Amino acid sequence: MGYKHVYDSWKSDPEAFWMQAAEAIDWDRKPSRALDDSNAPLYEWFTDGMVNTCWNAVDRHVEQGRGDQVAIIYDSPVTETKREITFRELRSRVATLAGALRAKGVEKGDRVIIYMPMVPETIEAMLACARIGAVHSVVFGGFASHELAVRIDDCTPKAIIAASCGIEPGRTVKYKPLLDGAIEQATHKPDFCIVFQRDQEIAPLTEGRDLDWHDVQQGVAPADCLPVEGNHPAYILYTSGTTGQPKGVVRPTAGHLVALNWTMKNFFNVDPGDVFWAASDVGWVVGHSYICYGPLIHGNTTVVFEGKPVGTPDAGTFWRVISEHKVRSFFTAPTAFRAIKREDPKGKYREKYDLSCLRTLYLAGERGDPDTINWAKDLLGIPVIDHWWQTELGYPAVGNPMGIEPLPVKIGSPSVAMPGYDFRILDEAGQELPRGELGAIVTPLPLPPGTFSTLWNAEARFRKAYLDRFPGHYETGDAGMLDEDGYLWIMARTDDVINVAGHRLSTGGMEEVLADHPDVAECAVIGIRDELKGQLPVGFLCLTKGVNRPHDEIVKEVVAMVRDQIGPVAAFKLAVVVDRLPKTRSGKILRAVMVKIANGEDYKVPATIDDPAILDEIGDALKTIGYPA
Repeated sequence: MGYKHVYDSWKSDPEAFWMQAAEAIDWDRKPSRALDDSNAPLYEWFTDGMVNTCWNAVDRHVEQGRGDQVAIIYDSPVTETKREITFRELRSRVATLAGALRAKGVEKGDRVIIYMPMVPETIEAMLACARIGAVHSVVFGGFASHELAVRIDDCTPKAIIAASCGIEPGRTVKYKPLLDGAIEQATHKPDFCIVFQRDQEIAPLTEGRDLDWHDVQQGVAPADCLPVEGNHPAYILYTSGTTGQPKGVVRPTAGHLVALNWTMKNFFNVDPGDVFWAASDVGWVVGHSYICYGPLIHGNTTVVFEGKPVGTPDAGTFWRVISEHKVRSFFTAPTAFRAIKREDPKGKYREKYDLSCLRTLYLAGERGDPDTINWAKDLLGIPVIDHWWQTELGYPAVGNPMGIEPLPVKIGSPSVAMPGYDFRILDEAGQELPRGELGAIVTPLPLPPGTFSTLWNAEARFRKAYLDRFPGHYETGDAGMLDEDGYLWIMARTDDVINVAGHRLSTGGMEEVLADHPDVAECAVIGIRDELKGQLPVGFLCLTKGVNRPHDEIVKEVVAMVRDQIGPVAAFKLAVVVDRLPKTRSGKILRAVMVKIANGEDYKVPATIDDPAILDEIGDALKTIGYPA
C-alpha cells in the first residue's frame, strides 16, 4: 500500500483507520470507538478504553519473550560511561521505583516533576510514573530556579524526582541548589523529593523532605501496571508561551500510545529490535516521543546519549555512536548538523567510521535549510528526511513516510501531510489561498490521536491560542504554502513573515539564500522596524571555521545573492557577522528576541536560552549597523 492509498483510507474513514492502528496496542479494555466528539471542539480519542503506557513500553516485550533484548543503550562521552539495560532489567527497575513512589503516597492523577539529565534513570522515572497512573512533567535539567518554580506552581506536584547534577562539556551543573531555590520560591510545596546522586556531585539532602534514590527503593514491593482511561493525561510538558508564561501541553494516554507506535514503522521505518537514536533531550517533546516512549512501545532499542554533536570530544561523536551501536534510523535537529559542518566542513571525521548500518537520517526541530540537507546527504549517502511537527502535536505531522513509501524529496519542504492532517493555507481573513501563496498554516479539527487535548489548567488560553482565530481549525502559528503536488513549504513562524513595503516575505526564504554562501555555516534573518517600508530584513551570519576573509566582502556577496535570487523587493541590504546565534537548548534560534533587541524594546530572557550572554553580543553587532535607531 502506497502513501496515497494509506492517506485516502484515513481520509475516507478516520474512525476505522485509528481503530485499526489501535489493534497494535495491548488494552486492558479495548475502546468501543476511536473519536469522542461529545465536547467539541475539545475532541478526545479512545476515551472508554483502559490501558497502561508502561505495560506497552516494557512489560509486554518481556511477556512476548524479548526480555533479553537491550531496551536502553546509555552512551555518555562526558562521563566516559556506557551501559546497556535489557527489557527485563528495565521492568524490574521501573516496577521498584514505581513501588517506592506508591509507598510514599503517589497515586493515579498525582503530578510528579522530573528534573534530570540524559541518564537512563530519567527514562525509568518517566515510566515509573506511567506505571501507577501518575502524571509526569519533565523539566529540563539545569533550568533556572524561577522557571522551575513557575512549573511547580502550575502543576502542583506531589513529588519531585531530581538528579544531583548534569554534566556539560568542561563543567558540572549542580541541580540541587536550583531545586532548593525553586521550592523556596514556589507557593506550592511538594511532599517529598527523590534525589539521584551522581558520582560527579553528591548533593546535601534536606532533612524531612529529600530521599536518596537508592534508599527509598529498599524493601518496597514492586508496583504492577495500573490501567487508566484512554483520556487520562500521560504527561504535562511545558513549552514556552509568547506571553512568557509557559504552556502546559497535556498528552492523553491512549492516543499517545497508538500514534507513536504507528509512526515507528510507517514513518521511521524501523522494525522491533532495531536500534533507533534520537539525539535530543528528554526535556523536549522529541525526547518524550522518540527517546523514551515511541521506540520502547514499538520494541526498539533506544539510545540515551549524554553529550553534544561537537566538543565531546570532537565533531565525529555522532558517527562513533551510530557505528558502535549499529543505529538504523537517526533523528536530530538541523542545528546539530550545522554545528558539525561548521567544525568539520569537509566531513573528515566521517571517514573514520563504518556507517553501513544507518539507513536514514531524519531532521526536525528547526527549519531544514537546503544547504545543510545537501551537505548531510552528500556526506552520508543516505536519504535525509526533513519533517515537521510541534510540541503540541507530539509526532510528525508533515514528512516523508519511509516505511509506507519513500516519496520524491523536494529539498526545503518537509513533504506531505501524514494521516490525521489536511493542511490548508489561509489569509488573515480566514480565506483559503491558492497554491503557491504564503499564509497561515492550519488543519481542520479534530486533531488526530496523540496530539494535545488542552493546556493544563488553562482551557481558555488553549482556545485562544489555537482554535479561536480560524474556527473549526487548529492554528499552527507557522506560515508557509502548498505547492501543486500538495507538498507543504514551511517558511517561518507567522511572526517571522515580514512586510516590506506591502510585500509579504518569508525570512526563511532569505535564510536559504544566505546559507548557500560557501563561507556561511549558519544564519538568521529578522525583520526590524522601518519608518519608510514598515519592516526591513537584517541578516546575521556565522562563518565556517577557518574563514578569514574581510567580513564586509562576505556581506556584499550575500546582499547581492538575495537581490539576485529573491529580488530588489526584499530590500535586503544589511547583514552582520557574529560568532554565534542565540538559541534554545533544543537548537531553535530566538528570532523574536533578536527583533526586540533591534527595535530597542524590552524583552524577557527566555528560560530555554542556551547562553544569555549571546544576547549582548547580538546587541553589540546591531549597533555596528545603527540599530536600535
